Amino acid sequence: MVDLDEAIVARLESHGETFEVLIDPKVVNHLKEGKEVELIDYMVIDEIFKNAHKGTRASEDKLKEVFGTLDAAEIAKVIIIKGEVQLTAQQRKEMLESKRLRIIATIARNAINPQTGGPHTPARIEMAMEEAKVHIDAFKPVDVQVQQVMDKLRPLIPIRFDTVRIAVKLKADEYGRCYDDMKEMGKITNEEWQKNGDWIGVVEIPAGLRDDLFHRLNAKTHGEVETKQLKK
Repeated sequence: MVDLDEAIVARLESHGETFEVLIDPKVVNHLKEGKEVELIDYMVIDEIFKNAHKGTRASEDKLKEVFGTLDAAEIAKVIIIKGEVQLTAQQRKEMLESKRLRIIATIARNAINPQTGGPHTPARIEMAMEEAKVHIDAFKPVDVQVQQVMDKLRPLIPIRFDTVRIAVKLKADEYGRCYDDMKEMGKITNEEWQKNGDWIGVVEIPAGLRDDLFHRLNAKTHGEVETKQLKK
């Protein structure tokens, strides 16, 4: 359960009635992005109100009529998704900033400059977003907004989403130290062990992670790793 001081009111008007629920503001984004959550953990109390500030509970007859259930979590989910959410100015500011940073990180992870083949830094993407006067929606899913932001960035900077294939050669004792990094950042599409014990593989990763992969593998192997970006 969430603390009352941190809660916001979600409200839905239907069938001439008002239904309200007190919730953690973080759960709004989770639900609107289609994530599965234990909603009861984000509610102040498992009750549906006619007026949350007055503490007036909605009647069971009306809940059954409008929602077809008395399950507070199920009803709250409908209220949050279909209704409106009252945020304080500070809560809205924090949600917008969090969403903005996630959009920047997603683009930086997946995009490249097609003219150079290299990634764009988060700072460069952020600067281009400011130049394009990008508007961020606090509630719209990140993946939807990423595509909209990309459409606005393309006239300003050379950018596209892409993946790259990196050939990697590791000594046997280095493989174990590097395997998790390669799996975390992408997928290993080909691999084989050489007669001398070396491991050779091809890792496909989002283009924006290329330099990060090189850095991680070099750090783990003290520069002993061999890498090469393969042509498409």
